[in-house]
Amino acid sequence: MKAVTAGSTYASATHIVLPNNTNTLGNLMGGQLLNWLDVVGAISAHRHCRRVVVTASVGKVAFQKAIRLGDIVTIEAKVSRAFTSSMEVVMDVWVEDHVTGEKRRHNEAIYTFVAVDQLGRPIEVPELIPESEDEKKKYKGALRRRQLNLIMAGKMDAKDAGELKSLFE
Repeated sequence: MKAVTAGSTYASATHIVLPNNTNTLGNLMGGQLLNWLDVVGAISAHRHCRRVVVTASVGKVAFQKAIRLGDIVTIEAKVSRAFTSSMEVVMDVWVEDHVTGEKRRHNEAIYTFVAVDQLGRPIEVPELIPESEDEKKKYKGALRRRQLNLIMAGKMDAKDAGELKSLFE
């Protein structure tokens, strides 16, 4: 299986916040943002493995500020690391004020996707090759996040989490 560079997994989407996307305060509903993140993240994971992918977990999504009616939301996604059948995808949410044009990074989200065959069984994915310094940093951090998630799910003993332990030594 041929390794894939992180840059080739890039995906993005831009949306304008319309009235049907908002709550009664005129702010984007959190569930709508989660849906947009899921779709863009799945496209990024698909570009990595060229297979059907399913969402395995949603991690680190913080709603720091309200996104308002009329704001323009751009989501950028890249696979940060591939494991046996899963891929961690890191996404940045950018918000553009529709009146001033000011763009600001709103938040970050991390999703995990699993590649599956036609019967829904996990299948192996290609290795990911990080190139830039930012990609290398996210690649290394993905292993720590994975180990922490496995420990919390009871699927790994803390004493076996070498990457996590190295942070405290």
